[in-house]
Amino acid sequence: MLSRLQELRKEEETLLRVKAALHDQLTRLKVEELALQSMISSREENVTVSSSAVAEETHKTLGQMDNEAAINQTELHLSLQDDEEEEEEEEEEEESDS
Repeated sequence: MLSRLQELRKEEETLLRVKAALHDQLTRLKVEELALQSMISSREENVTVSSSAVAEETHKTLGQMDNEAAINQTELHLSLQDDEEEEEEEEEEEESDS
C-alpha cells in the first residue's frame, strides 16, 4: 500500500511538471502570436513604406523570433523505467526510510 502511494506521488509530480512545461509553451506561443499580429497590423498601417524596408524589418523580426523560439523551446523527456529498476528504487527507499 505504501509503495502504491509513493508511486502515485511520483506520478503526480511528473504530471505537475508536464503541466508547467505545457503552460510555459502555451505562453510562448501566445506571445509569438501577438508579435505576428502586431507585424501584420503594422504592415497594413504602413502601406506607404517602401517594400525593401518592410522586407528588412520582417526578416530582422522573424530572425529574432526564431532565436527566441530556439532559446525558449522546452523539450519534454518522459521515460518509463523497467519494472526491475522501479522495484530496486522502491526497495532502496524502504531501506532508507527504516
